[in-house]
Amino acid sequence: MPKQKTHSGAKKRFKVTGSGKLMKQQAGMRHNLEVKSSRRKRRLNADQALAPGDAKQAKKLLGL
Repeated sequence: MPKQKTHSGAKKRFKVTGSGKLMKQQAGMRHNLEVKSSRRKRRLNADQALAPGDAKQAKKLLGL
């Protein structure tokens, strides 16, 4: 059987850590930034671990 291709959209959105967790960028940092507080922007800018159910699906898309 041929190899499974990596989903192009998934590889742009998720990053795999050394321990195998999937990280994602949080939503809300694209526009209206002058309205949001510095604290909120700082917290939104941090990567966040994917929920276990979502991680299972994303791993399948990434071919892991």
